[in-house]
Amino acid sequence: MKPSTRHLVLTACLLGVFFVIPALLAPWLAPHDPLEVDLKGALEPLGGGYPLGRDDQGADILSRLLYGARISLLVGVGSVAVSAVLGVALGMISGYLGGWVDMLIMRLVDVFMAFPGLLLAIALVAVLGPGLSNVVLALTALGWTGFARLARGQVLGVMEKDYIRAARGLGVGPLRLMGRHILPNIMAPVVVQASFAVASAILAEASLSFLGLGAPPGTPSWGAMLAEGRHVLWEAPLVSLFPGLAIMGVVLGFNLLGDALNDYLDPKRRR
Repeated sequence: MKPSTRHLVLTACLLGVFFVIPALLAPWLAPHDPLEVDLKGALEPLGGGYPLGRDDQGADILSRLLYGARISLLVGVGSVAVSAVLGVALGMISGYLGGWVDMLIMRLVDVFMAFPGLLLAIALVAVLGPGLSNVVLALTALGWTGFARLARGQVLGVMEKDYIRAARGLGVGPLRLMGRHILPNIMAPVVVQASFAVASAILAEASLSFLGLGAPPGTPSWGAMLAEGRHVLWEAPLVSLFPGLAIMGVVLGFNLLGDALNDYLDPKRRR
């Protein structure tokens, strides 16, 4: 592994430890109830029993950050997992069968990609209503197209390999051929794509929550915390600063992880 790749992996792992582990341990690490409201302590500065201070409702910022990380990671990883399964399946079918099936699936991809991504997510959530399940559905509608096009292109390349021709000549069925011979050989770029997609999904979830279209009101969410802090930005800038830094850090971590995976899984880069 090249030194630059090692540095990327180390940085991504450190950021992952800094965000993922506290999110998993939020019920034990959070010093207060993230939904607790105490207007008497609104905008209390750092210190005492509130290490990062309190927001305009008197809630503990640190506790809300920890629980907000759970929502961001759940929505980001969940939506990308669904998008990857759906997109890779359709992309493999499109590349393997070709003909009118390929044309139909790819034209459907073109239709979805013709809409600006975030605007399509806003429209879908506005129609379906706010809620984490609807956010995941909207982000899945955004993300599957990239996986479908990637998988189709990889399948078209793999289909020209000698071992695929030999397997088809021996009478291996389509499902077995795609599951045992094609899918394992296209997973490397899919994993890299998924890492970048998680970062984009977390950013999109924060944007939807900022607009009031994400998590239900009162639910600790980084985007919602940013929206709540904008009303007291000049009076208490830390209310918005901490969730903003959290979003930046976790998005940076997944992007660095994607770069590291790209360097490690690509044989040309590895040489």
